[in-house]
Amino acid sequence: MTPFGQGPSSTERLVLPGVLTADQAARTVAGIAAVQRPDGAIPWFRGHHLDPWDHVEAAMALDAAGEHTRAQAAYRWLADHQNPDGSWYAAYADGDADDPTDRSRETNFVAYVAVGVWHHYLSTGDDAFLDRMWPTVFAAVEFVLRLQQPGGQIGWKREAEEDGGRDVTDALLTGCSSIHQALRCALAIAEHREEPQPDWELAVGLLGHAIRHHPERFLDKGRYSMDWYYPVLGGAVTGAAAKERIEARWEDFVVPGLGVRCVVPNPWVTGGESCELALALWAMGESDRAVEILQWIQHLRAENGLYWTGYVFEDEAVWPQELTTWTAGSLLLAVAALGGHDATATVFGGDRLPAGLEPDCTCGGPARA
Repeated sequence: MTPFGQGPSSTERLVLPGVLTADQAARTVAGIAAVQRPDGAIPWFRGHHLDPWDHVEAAMALDAAGEHTRAQAAYRWLADHQNPDGSWYAAYADGDADDPTDRSRETNFVAYVAVGVWHHYLSTGDDAFLDRMWPTVFAAVEFVLRLQQPGGQIGWKREAEEDGGRDVTDALLTGCSSIHQALRCALAIAEHREEPQPDWELAVGLLGHAIRHHPERFLDKGRYSMDWYYPVLGGAVTGAAAKERIEARWEDFVVPGLGVRCVVPNPWVTGGESCELALALWAMGESDRAVEILQWIQHLRAENGLYWTGYVFEDEAVWPQELTTWTAGSLLLAVAALGGHDATATVFGGDRLPAGLEPDCTCGGPARA
């Protein structure tokens, strides 16, 4: 199954009644592994592009399954192909580092390496790996924080050089919520290495405050389910506020028996959004509802163990016709969290991650030079 010399996958924590048997879990892991290139890159599927966020999501799923050598190769790909400014491009054709197809640099794509690296360390205890990846994580975080705005929100991206290389300071709530999780993982790495990063603590505090209290600082993307649940999934909104947020739009986005809409009012449920909502529900302590949603989306499972991206229920049609590594990865991670995989529970549960420093006023702070 693997050119990396890895033994059989460890899928004992990836068994969930009505969702995955051990054999099904192994087939899903093998499906992701079959897409991975020999250099470690994990595109959406062979012939499609790689983006750094989904590449990390698939790598984390491999770690949850015990495929640590494969996951390490995925992180090595990131370290080997990081841009001098600490970023990665938004898309690479079939994971070919020499063929970027979108040369913009999206902040949430860049930040997510910190989640994956900390997850890999917690899965393996490999300090040498953490030492090797620390410069990569550090440079990525510094790139991201250069786009933080005075209100705490973080600009969406830096445009491609051929388009002017301008910083796009408009902020996306979903992206910033993902960055919130990533900065907390980066702080956990820094604390483990006994290399305090007080600027990062301030940055994550400002960002969390903006997510919780200042929706006007973000572009209005309320039609998208990710803007609904990601503040919870990214750990910025917790407790009673998280429950209130999820309940407020449950009927807008959840289609009983089928999954979670990507965008309203479109009659389209998607596997990735469904699995991510399940992770958010698990983090809120609502495991029963999380399991139910994962059971609903088994209609998206294909024979090779991967999952179709989505389903248009008015037409009873699978659409688009693609089996993506990141959809399979998000399902494995949700099952791993529910099954008690410690590394996955830590990075998505949030209670064992540094919280950052809450600002003592609502004025925010200065943008970084």
